[in-house]
Amino acid sequence: MTTGAAPFSKFEFMIAWRYLKAKRSEGGVSIMTLISLIGIALAVAALVIVLAVRSGFRAEFVDTIVGSNAHVTVYNAGTITVTGTVDRSIQDFDAVAGRLSGIDGVTRAAPLVRGQVMVSYQDRNSGIQVYGIRAADLKTIPRIANPEASWGDIDAFPLGIAIGSGVAQQLGVGIGDRVKLISPNGARTAFGVSPRIKSYTVTYIFTAGRYDIDSTRAYLPFSAAQEFFNREGVADEIEVMVEDPEAVDRFVPLILQNADAQSFTQTWKQVAGSFLRALRIEDNVMFVIMAVLVLLSTMNIVSGLIMLVKNKGKDIGILRTIGMSEGTILRVFFICGAGIGIVGTAIGVVLGVLFVVNIDNIFAAVNFVSGGGVWDPSIRGLYELPAELRAVDVAKAVGLSLGLSFLITIFPARRAARMNPVEALRYE
Repeated sequence: MTTGAAPFSKFEFMIAWRYLKAKRSEGGVSIMTLISLIGIALAVAALVIVLAVRSGFRAEFVDTIVGSNAHVTVYNAGTITVTGTVDRSIQDFDAVAGRLSGIDGVTRAAPLVRGQVMVSYQDRNSGIQVYGIRAADLKTIPRIANPEASWGDIDAFPLGIAIGSGVAQQLGVGIGDRVKLISPNGARTAFGVSPRIKSYTVTYIFTAGRYDIDSTRAYLPFSAAQEFFNREGVADEIEVMVEDPEAVDRFVPLILQNADAQSFTQTWKQVAGSFLRALRIEDNVMFVIMAVLVLLSTMNIVSGLIMLVKNKGKDIGILRTIGMSEGTILRVFFICGAGIGIVGTAIGVVLGVLFVVNIDNIFAAVNFVSGGGVWDPSIRGLYELPAELRAVDVAKAVGLSLGLSFLITIFPARRAARMNPVEALRYE
């Protein structure tokens, strides 16, 4: 009566369900089923969490780069001066910036003056990198104009200096305080080179979201920076922003075509290339490790089904003698294993999503219990552990778990289907 039944019919699911919930005294393996389910759920949850953190870390890392720095920087290859030094300054910077701004897909091009100096306030000192930029251009830098946190008024930038929150913390300064910039490349005298020292009022403090940026960066008005670094009438580089930073390489030929003949470029991908490669390698390694963890968890299904087949040998023999086909037996035990995989995967996805959604609270609790220091921004660059749930990452976790669960279930299911009913009932 069963040979003509359609595959995966209702009675096959009924038999599989009875086998899964059967107690050990009834020949079932309910404890093994529970262990398998818990193992798969934890492995899938871990995979979802790792993929979310991986995606969030890269997205935040890249966003802090493209949101605080030039997407493409244009430099001058330089000319040899009469003194034998190389002059890399850009003379006609406004004209070059105008031509670059006209390229389709370029959002702006801004001339910059840049230099490294020491900043001092009372008895505290710190080394910083100063960017000379016009106020209108500063307002177009996303992580500076719209930072995670800010103090003061960016509109007051032309009246003083803007500094990162890390610099402000190191110096102990606030809005309205005057800091000294000290450059060793000052005026040449008969007694040598005297350092250049000038004071500026702190008008704006920003938190860009990257520790290394907030603790080392300051902005001066373009004309003030030209005067301080003795760069009157020239710029050191031109900062170019584009609509699609991920596709920045396709803008390079157009930028070089519209820049001066001696110009060369450097993209944000070239600057951060080592970090991006490290992230890519870490992503691949972590995915392989977590895939192995899921595989080990799904192996519990095999052991559980093998025990179930052994315990249910009599039942299999009876079912075969009344006309149930090998295919039907195979599907019954396949449903048993696949059901564990499906339920475990579903629970794992829910647990993983809940963890990612509440990751800030969880890490805050861990940080509180451990006494702090769980996440050190000076080492990792970012101030907190980012996580981004993406449908494609969840789909990868689900697909991997279900694929392994279905695949390894086939082997014990085939063993059950090929069991000889005579041998199964011989000693019964």
